[in-house]
Amino acid sequence: MLTKRIIPCLDIKSGRCVKGVQFENIRDAGDPVELAKWYAAQGADELVFLDITATNEGRKTFAELVRDIARHIDIPFTVGGGISAVEDVEVLLQNGADKVSVNSSAIRNPQLVEELAKRFGSQCVTVAIDTKYTEASGWKVYARAGTVETEHATVDWAKQVVELGAGEILLTSMNNDGTKAGFALDITRDVAQAVPVPVIASGGAGNMEHFADAFLKANADAALAASLFHFRELGIPDLKQYLANQGIAMRI
Repeated sequence: MLTKRIIPCLDIKSGRCVKGVQFENIRDAGDPVELAKWYAAQGADELVFLDITATNEGRKTFAELVRDIARHIDIPFTVGGGISAVEDVEVLLQNGADKVSVNSSAIRNPQLVEELAKRFGSQCVTVAIDTKYTEASGWKVYARAGTVETEHATVDWAKQVVELGAGEILLTSMNNDGTKAGFALDITRDVAQAVPVPVIASGGAGNMEHFADAFLKANADAALAASLFHFRELGIPDLKQYLANQGIAMRI
C-alpha cells in the first residue's frame, strides 16, 4: 500500500516565507531555509516552495534560494512560481529541486506541460490548480495567484493537463485557503476520481481530523498545509501518529 504524504508548503515573497488567508492579508512566517530544515527533521515527506509573486511581477523563480535549500535538506521538494519555459526548469533542477510546479504558465500555454513531461518525465511535473467555487460558475480554475478567473472547469482542466503529461495535481481551494475550516472535500474527491495521478489536497487544514478526511473521504494522496505547521500549531510527528492510528498508511 502506498503511504500518504504530509507536505508543508512555503509561500515565498521577497526571500521570506509568508502566509495569507484566501490569498490575501499576507504576513511573515519565517526564514525558508530554517523552516525547511525544521520540517525535514520533523518527518515531513516532501516540501513545496512557491514564489507567490513571481508570475504577477514577471520574475523568474529563485534559483539561489533553491540551491541553498537543497544543501540543507534530504527530502524531495517541489518549486513553483514564474516557470514558463523548459530552460527555467533546467535551472531549478540543476540547483537541487526534485520537481517543478506550473500554474498560470500552463493555462496560458497548455503545451508547456507536454514539453516538460517529454523533457524531464511526468514524475517531475506538478500542475498546481487554484480553484474557487461560486454559485454562478461552480468550481473554476483561477490564474495569476488567484486573481483571474479562467474559462476552465476544475475537473476538466485536471483531466486535460494529466493527458498532456502532468504527473501530479496540487489542488488548492481558494475558498478554504487559510480558514482552518477543513479541506474542500467535494472538489478534491471529484478531481482524485477523475485523474490517474496523485492529487495533493491544499487549502483549509485546521486540525488532525481534516487530514484524515482528505485521505479517507476525498481520496487525496497527499495533504498540504502552511500556517498550521509554520506557527507550530500542529506537530508533524503527532499528526502522522494520529493518522496511522486511523488506519491510514504513513511513513513514520
